[in-house]
Amino acid sequence: MVRPAAATRRHRCAARPRPGDPVAIGLQAVPDPAAAPRRRGVLLALAVLLVALNLRLAITSLGAMLDPLREQGLSATTAGVLTSLPVLCFAGVGATAMVLTRRVGVDRGLAVSLVLLTGGLVLRVVGGTPALVAGTLVACAGIAFANVLVPAIVKEHFPTRVGPVTGAYTAALALGSAAGAALTVPIANATGLWQVGLGAWAVVALAAALAWVPYCWRRSRAHDTRGDLALWRNPTAWAVTVLFGTQSVFAYVMMSWLPSVYAAAGFSDETAGLLLAVSIMIGVPLFFVAPSIAGRLRHQGHLVAGLTALSMAGWAGLWLAPAGGAWVWAALLGAGGAVFPVVLSFFAMRTTTVAGAAALSTMAQSIGYLLAAAGPFLVGVLHDVSDTWSLPCALLVALGLAQVAAGYLAGRDVVVDRA
Repeated sequence: MVRPAAATRRHRCAARPRPGDPVAIGLQAVPDPAAAPRRRGVLLALAVLLVALNLRLAITSLGAMLDPLREQGLSATTAGVLTSLPVLCFAGVGATAMVLTRRVGVDRGLAVSLVLLTGGLVLRVVGGTPALVAGTLVACAGIAFANVLVPAIVKEHFPTRVGPVTGAYTAALALGSAAGAALTVPIANATGLWQVGLGAWAVVALAAALAWVPYCWRRSRAHDTRGDLALWRNPTAWAVTVLFGTQSVFAYVMMSWLPSVYAAAGFSDETAGLLLAVSIMIGVPLFFVAPSIAGRLRHQGHLVAGLTALSMAGWAGLWLAPAGGAWVWAALLGAGGAVFPVVLSFFAMRTTTVAGAAALSTMAQSIGYLLAAAGPFLVGVLHDVSDTWSLPCALLVALGLAQVAAGYLAGRDVVVDRA
């Protein structure tokens, strides 16, 4: 019987191998050699996203529980210590990340950080106030190491996809931050135990640690420390560091004081908190998109300037008409926060090696988070002195000008380490 031509064509099309299908060689079918690396790349990306999900959970979950803990006898002094520990750890412990990296490599170093994070989350719920403080310190130390190492891991494993992967993991970080703030108290209320509300997040950290196990066996090659020292004499490295510091000030001032600004404008505490949540959630999609745009540009200065202008407009609005455009100002501040993933992508874009990315990340984050610690304090002092939010808001608008200048220097198409 003669097969119809159309059926013959369909048969031939159906028989044609597709990407990922076995490829016929003679009578034997063998797997597509590109399929396994693609699957490994997807699994690795998912592991990085799970790690990123944990990088603020320990902080926002504790912040959500502070008032209930105060009602159960936690002192104001201890509460103040607990709120200061994260940023101080990010600056102090993060500065030592290169020591860990040189000893065990970035992949194993991230495994160590996840073990510290998981252990700290467990420790802080197994005892009284001393365990709470000690556990928070250990957990934040783990986060501090991971903050530095994840950009280097992106540089090493996704050298041609730095922008999209950076965007994805910073979006996951923001989602984790929101989850910790929103779900911790309901979990504690549902179980009747604050320890369960805080301790539940140790399960998520353990899951990230287990997901990273397949990737932590290889030890990265140690590098010459002279390259680290050279960064401190490089103007572009300093521009990246200043940029990281200014955006950190914006972020931590917003998280610390934005509800108070809205409360002073006449909004209820619930509405003021909702406005802060709006700022955080609006930033999530932009966190994903901004680094991808940065990766396509030869010079990222215009992108940083545009995003900074949004933040400046938001603070100017809070200065001049905090009640009239409250939701608009919240949206602008959230959108302007997308400078954060852009500067994270600079750690890989401005370097040629994994070691260089880790060194630049260490320098920028250690100094940047010190600025972040000072920013909310200075804003609080200015508010107390002037008894108004006008002076702090004006200062933040001026800070935006410094961020624009740093962005144009950091955004140049140059590298800061040796190839």
